[in-house]
Amino acid sequence: MNDNNRPKYKGSVMLTRRRFVQGLAMGGAFAGMGLGSGSVLAAALKQQGPQTLRGTDFNLTIGQQAVNFTGTPRIGTTVNGSLPAPTLRWREGDIVTLRVTNLLPETSSIHWHGIILPSAMDGVPGIANGFTGIKPGETFTYQFPVTQSGTYWYHSHSGFQEQTGLYGPIIIDPRDPDPFTYDRDYVVMLSDWTDEDPTDVYAKLKKLSHYYNFNERTHQELMEDLKEKGLTATWNDRKMWSQMRMSQRDFSDVTGQTYTFLTNGQTPADGWTGLFRKGEKVRLRFINGSAMTFFDVRIPGLKMTVVAADGQNIEPVTVDEFRMGVAETYDVIVEPKDDQAYTIFAQDIARSGFARGTLTPDIALTAAVPEIDPVPNLEHGDMGMNMMGGSGHDMGSMNGGQHQMPSGTVMPGMDHSQHQMGSGQMMPGMKNEEQQMPAGGMMPGMDHSQHDMSGGNMMSGMGQDQHQMMADGRMEIKTLKSNPSDFTAGPVNHAPTEYGPQVDMRSEDPQYRLDDPGVGLRNNGRRVLTYSDLRNLRTTYDHRDPDRELELHLTGNMGRYMWSINGVKHSDAEPLRWRLGERIRITFVNDTMMNHPMHLHGMWSDLETGDNNYLPRKHTVIVQPGARISYRVTVDAEGGWAYHCHLLYHMLGMFRTVIVS
Repeated sequence: MNDNNRPKYKGSVMLTRRRFVQGLAMGGAFAGMGLGSGSVLAAALKQQGPQTLRGTDFNLTIGQQAVNFTGTPRIGTTVNGSLPAPTLRWREGDIVTLRVTNLLPETSSIHWHGIILPSAMDGVPGIANGFTGIKPGETFTYQFPVTQSGTYWYHSHSGFQEQTGLYGPIIIDPRDPDPFTYDRDYVVMLSDWTDEDPTDVYAKLKKLSHYYNFNERTHQELMEDLKEKGLTATWNDRKMWSQMRMSQRDFSDVTGQTYTFLTNGQTPADGWTGLFRKGEKVRLRFINGSAMTFFDVRIPGLKMTVVAADGQNIEPVTVDEFRMGVAETYDVIVEPKDDQAYTIFAQDIARSGFARGTLTPDIALTAAVPEIDPVPNLEHGDMGMNMMGGSGHDMGSMNGGQHQMPSGTVMPGMDHSQHQMGSGQMMPGMKNEEQQMPAGGMMPGMDHSQHDMSGGNMMSGMGQDQHQMMADGRMEIKTLKSNPSDFTAGPVNHAPTEYGPQVDMRSEDPQYRLDDPGVGLRNNGRRVLTYSDLRNLRTTYDHRDPDRELELHLTGNMGRYMWSINGVKHSDAEPLRWRLGERIRITFVNDTMMNHPMHLHGMWSDLETGDNNYLPRKHTVIVQPGARISYRVTVDAEGGWAYHCHLLYHMLGMFRTVIVS
């Protein structure tokens, strides 16, 4: 049986008497789990989670309801009186009809995240074909074929309604059996709740971007660094960050001091509970339905075998921990071997709080909750930045390949140029210490170091071209069709719009870091999932080479809380126009020091992880700070589509409209 069918009874929404009685009527189902009749009510109270609606025909009502997560009553946005919204269970190959009625005093909408469907059904007001939103008191009917299977979710695409509770899971059962087996099936939906009005949250961030950052470095940590590193190293490190006017702990805009992190709508104090029998295989469908929070998920004492990413089956990977960007989903299989409880522990990236659940064979058994990991620090590799002064102009002229900070101090190690040629001339564009060129002469645009260029030897890692030095000193260029993650990227090209007060940093040395688990997870003693681990369970769906490449820079001004793509916010940007049937390589360069989960509506993103034969398909891709990442898109869906960062308070600016025709 699927225990996600059980309605919830406390902790999030004031539920009706009818739903409570329904829950008691389900008590007999617990007898088969060996709980005993005396545990029925206790089990019902612990087995909280979104109600499940199955079939092809659905009536959903968006409304408001009293909620209380923190001891202070608030008003949440609900679907059919539930927060999270009910789990929708579909079947691949069916046609679903969803009549959505809006009882809010404002326009609303529902976007079916990760679902491949016609543009008119995508649910983004003003972008989806002919869709202007669902006005107060009106009903909109969504209808589309279900062409996929797996774990997905749905949420509002209007205002800040997602933050106030309008989100829920979608489970699509496959037409053919899954390539793995399991005995139990649970949704684990993670989210963040704030008692504040989201418009107030956004206003505070606009006035002071670090308003909610309570984990800045302390005097005690300074003393510890002095003891460990010595005065000189500590002084140089702290001085550099100070001159850049950046924080080593700028991970999340809103943190656990304001957020309450939820698991299936339950606070850490209550926790969600899933039951199992020893030896069973349990499928956990993790969904990050939060507005702003990255979660790092582990179950101490249990290995997790990841079998699906963003709803798509992958070659199984066994790990101890994985990071979930906002809007990502991961399905894992766990196999508890003992009659003991286990804690599902999801700490936020800023280490300011956690969501939790419990897997247990007996409702009376609980497990210890681990300590939150120490607050990490951003490293130099998370930067790759050419910092600018407050006016948005360059910091000053380069000095020997080093960057001059606003104070006039030179900061080494970011974009190194003017390398010495054999003839004494300089070779611009390279990045490390001076290099000897055997033949002399200028060679612009190179981006690599330590290349052996003696007769006929190959220079590896130079963009998409392979360079061979001929006997007469000329350079022969041979075009390669390599996966771009196989080599270090060439020089970064910044658009003119990236220079100005709307952009306060630019990445000059972004790297593919597919095997990097990210800040806070490096070298933590646990096996952590990375994008390099992801391989499609079947061969790549479209083997064509890309027809063209589109490079998009994720940009912003942290101090002014301005977010953009290529330095231009959505309201000022021209749409991206793609041709139906073409194959595009999208390359993201993150010019900021924050992770951005980028979501393309209506089409799959085939993540380039190194093996072109088994590219994993995703709908949301994390772009790490100071890094680049690429994927291929088959443009097979006509109409208007949204393309944006899924951090809710970034979305207003870091957004593009895509028009496919």
